[in-house]
Amino acid sequence: MKKIVIERPGGYHRLQIKQFPNPAPQYNEVLIEVLAAGVNFADVFIRLGLYKSAKEYVGWPITPGFEFSGKVLKCGPEVSDLAEGTSVFGVTRFGAYSSHLCVPRNQVFIIPQDSKFNPDQWAAFPTVFLTAYHGLFHNLVLRPEMKILVHSAAGGVGGALLQLGKIANCQMIGVVGASHKVNTAFEYGADHVIDKKKEDLWFKAEEICPDGFDVVFDGNGPATLKQSYKHLAPSGKLVTYGFHSMLSRRGGFSHYLKLAYEYFRVPRWNPLNMTNENKSLIAFNLSYLFHRGDLLNKSMQDLLAWVEEGKIKAPVMQNYPFEKVADAHRALESGTTVGKLILKF
Repeated sequence: MKKIVIERPGGYHRLQIKQFPNPAPQYNEVLIEVLAAGVNFADVFIRLGLYKSAKEYVGWPITPGFEFSGKVLKCGPEVSDLAEGTSVFGVTRFGAYSSHLCVPRNQVFIIPQDSKFNPDQWAAFPTVFLTAYHGLFHNLVLRPEMKILVHSAAGGVGGALLQLGKIANCQMIGVVGASHKVNTAFEYGADHVIDKKKEDLWFKAEEICPDGFDVVFDGNGPATLKQSYKHLAPSGKLVTYGFHSMLSRRGGFSHYLKLAYEYFRVPRWNPLNMTNENKSLIAFNLSYLFHRGDLLNKSMQDLLAWVEEGKIKAPVMQNYPFEKVADAHRALESGTTVGKLILKF
C-alpha cells in the first residue's frame, strides 16, 4: 500500500508518499481499497501541526484524511454484514490519504445500488454533510422560515449547510468571497448570496435581515466571528466549527506569523453579557465524535434518504491525482476553490 505520511509539521514538502504492507483488519474493522479520499481544511491544520485531536489520537508521524470511498477487501471476524467487493464510503479519524485503510465497521456505509452519486462524489460527501447535519439538527431546534447566514457558502460545509437548511424550510443566506462562487451558492439553494468581493458584507446582511439572524454558521474564525455574533437576533445562535481564516494564503512561514496574530483576535464572550443579550455560542469538532455510532448512523440514514430523494445535490468537485496532494493543499489554502477537492488513487 502507499500513503501520505507527515513526519513533522511544516510546508507542502512534508507530504511524503511512502510504501507499507497492507494492514490487517481487527475484530470489528473493515479493510478498504481506497479509490478516492476527500481533502478538507482540517488536513491543512494537521500538516501544520495545529489540529488538536490529531495530536491527541495519533501524534507524529501521521497520515491525514477523514473520508474515503472504495471497495471492501476483507472484514474482521466480528463483521458479518459486508461482502468482499462491496462498494462503500465512510469516515475515519485520520488516515484516509492511503490506498488501503482499516476502519471500524460503524464508520463504513454501503453505496446504494443505482446511486445518484458516483464513487468520487461519495468520497467528497461524508465529512461535510455530517458536519452540516450535526450543526443544524443536533445543535439547533429548527423552525420553518428561520433566517440562517452561512459563511463560505460555496465551499464543502457551506454548500452542505445551504442544502440541508432548505430541506428544513429555512431561509438561507450565503456569503462568498469571490464572484465566481456566487452561482454555486445559488445552485446549492441559497435564497440570497452576498458577494464580499463586490459589496460590504455586513451592510448587505443588515439590508437582507434588518432584525438580525436566527443562526450564523461561521467557520472562518477571527475575521468574522465578532460581527457574526453582533448580527444575531435575540435568541440567535452563532455556530462555529472551524478557523480557516487564521491561515495565510501565501503559505509557508507566513502561516505561523498570521496564526500568532489572529489568535489574539479571537473574541472572548462574557456569559453574563450573553445572558442579557439572549444570544448563544455553539462550537464543535466532528473528529471528537466519530466514536458516537448512534449519532453517525442516524445522521447518515437521513442523509442517504435525502440523496436518493434528490434533495441533496452531488458535491461540486475538483480531482487531484494522489501524487499531487501538495497541489490540492495549495489550492485549498488559496481560497479560490469551489466545492470539494478529492485525491484519486
